[in-house]
Amino acid sequence: MPWRQDEIVQRGAAIECRIYAEDPARNFMPSPGTISRLTVPEGPGVRLEIGVAEGVQVSVHYDPLLAKLVTRGATRDEAIARMLGALDGFVVEGIRTVIPFHRRVLASAAFRAGRVHTQMVEQGAFNA
Repeated sequence: MPWRQDEIVQRGAAIECRIYAEDPARNFMPSPGTISRLTVPEGPGVRLEIGVAEGVQVSVHYDPLLAKLVTRGATRDEAIARMLGALDGFVVEGIRTVIPFHRRVLASAAFRAGRVHTQMVEQGAFNA
């Protein structure tokens, strides 16, 4: 690459939430079933990579990843706000997903302050 490290400047922030067919209330166990309703978010600073549609059968025999949702903002706070709005607009019925879990994480004071570590889920920091 033609750039030196000191020439690279951070611009903005991005957050990704992976939407899985898992039930956070049951230790993230798979949530198989048929997607009976699907509404997806869109808008400025929102990108969605999705591999399912209404009527699709989600099986326990395959990876439960349904979609990758990414938001971008001029600041971390703006990226978080956009993600919360995008998660509010993401409706999946017929199966359970990790969307409510992502909302709790993003709304937590620890996440907003950047005080997170890899053991927080195991310790129950984001339980309902």
